[in-house]
Amino acid sequence: MDGQKVVRDRDLIRPSIIAAGIVIAGLFIGGGFAKSREDRFVTVKGISEREVNADLAIWPLRIVAADNDLAKANAQVQSSLTRIKEFLSSNQIDISQLQLQDFSVTDAQTNQYSGGSTSGARYVIKQTVVVRSTRPDLVSAASQRVSELVSNGVVLSSGGEYGNGGPTFVFTGLNKLKPQMIGEATARAREGAEQFARDSHSSIGGIRRASQGVFEILPRDQAEGITEASQITKTVRVVTTIDYALSR
Repeated sequence: MDGQKVVRDRDLIRPSIIAAGIVIAGLFIGGGFAKSREDRFVTVKGISEREVNADLAIWPLRIVAADNDLAKANAQVQSSLTRIKEFLSSNQIDISQLQLQDFSVTDAQTNQYSGGSTSGARYVIKQTVVVRSTRPDLVSAASQRVSELVSNGVVLSSGGEYGNGGPTFVFTGLNKLKPQMIGEATARAREGAEQFARDSHSSIGGIRRASQGVFEILPRDQAEGITEASQITKTVRVVTTIDYALSR
């Protein structure tokens, strides 16, 4: 009799265990669906652009003088410096911030590869005059008339540390634009998220994750061969990436 009772008890316990397992499994499955619903989100990008003008110009002018007499070569450099200052002043450019850089003298006879002889001038003197101005418009206009310097006997060379020798135009006011542009980019990203939510018959929730892109300063006229540094007018751009939660 006792043995039969034990068998009956086991038969009763097994269905109970199975039922409990089904309930627990159902809880896990339900939790999985809930989590899936909570993880629904949309990733959108927002862009903000501004057209700005450079507020600083840097213009290197490289003087070259050559002669068999060192004193005469140096006199040519000094004469060129005077003519450059006169040229800049006549174009309303402040010369008080002129900087002299990269002064060098080369003696061809000391060049071990020349064999002690040369068909050109023995001494070559180079000097760079760096024009720094907060009036990029004046510098740009003057750079279009640089041939006047050549007509007055100033010998200029191109290349070197400052690229092709033309003016470089710099925009220094980026930090002032950042807060407003980030706000604009964020607002446009939200507009995109709201449109997606309407199209998918969902409602938009809070921000799950946000990433601010790098601010870029680009040439206004984006064509082959045109660089940002060579243009006074530029385009500032930032793109933000935001994940918004969605719910039914």
